[in-house]
Amino acid sequence: MSESTPSAPATGARIRRVVTTRAGGRSTGHFRSFNLSRSVGDDPGAVRLNRGRLVVELGLKGAVFLNQVHGTRVATVETPPRPDAPDIPNTDAVVTATPGLGLVVLAADCVPVLLGDPVAGVVGAAHAGRVGAAAGVVPAAVEAMEALGAQRDHIEVLLGPAVCGLCYEVPAAMRTEVDRQLPGSASRTRNGNPGLDLRAGLIRQLLGLGVTRIAGDPRCTMEDRNLYSHRREGKTGRLGGVVWLDRG
Repeated sequence: MSESTPSAPATGARIRRVVTTRAGGRSTGHFRSFNLSRSVGDDPGAVRLNRGRLVVELGLKGAVFLNQVHGTRVATVETPPRPDAPDIPNTDAVVTATPGLGLVVLAADCVPVLLGDPVAGVVGAAHAGRVGAAAGVVPAAVEAMEALGAQRDHIEVLLGPAVCGLCYEVPAAMRTEVDRQLPGSASRTRNGNPGLDLRAGLIRQLLGLGVTRIAGDPRCTMEDRNLYSHRREGKTGRLGGVVWLDRG
């Protein structure tokens, strides 16, 4: 797992963010070894153990997982789910003001977006793939955080590892359409072909929302074999982007 530097909020809480890698889990084969997704064909027992280790090692009260569908629905949660609870259905973002509750989004090329307002004590996580990012899942998450008391000029964002604009090749028509909805996302790959840089588009989108405190994990999931990549491997696991409030 890799962890960003925690924020030091006025509320006495800290915002913590972690991005997992492939290492340290119980999954085998295509999913080796710290796969956190229940929906990719991995052994459910291995996923349960991996998720349990995540909660224990991060010292969380519990972790919220989503059944992601590349949409814009945001869930607001207040209490930790049971370890065997189903993932929240048809949801790609989640927010909370509850300390110790980990919000997890899963990815294997899409952008895990981890948000936090250290003054209000509100955090959020969004799964921003091509479709969801273009449709507005991140603005939806920001609005849901505001409903809990967050302010845009206090929100800090980490854009996690994802397929980079030099690797993410798409048809020219798709690049044009996505860039129309998410300006700044059009790119060219190393081969000179049409591509997408979703993190670049999300940065421009966030700045347009008035969210200016933005950091990025520069790793490309296709290039870094310590990370899962659906585009590189096809059948594979999912890494987790985790954010939570720590009042310790």
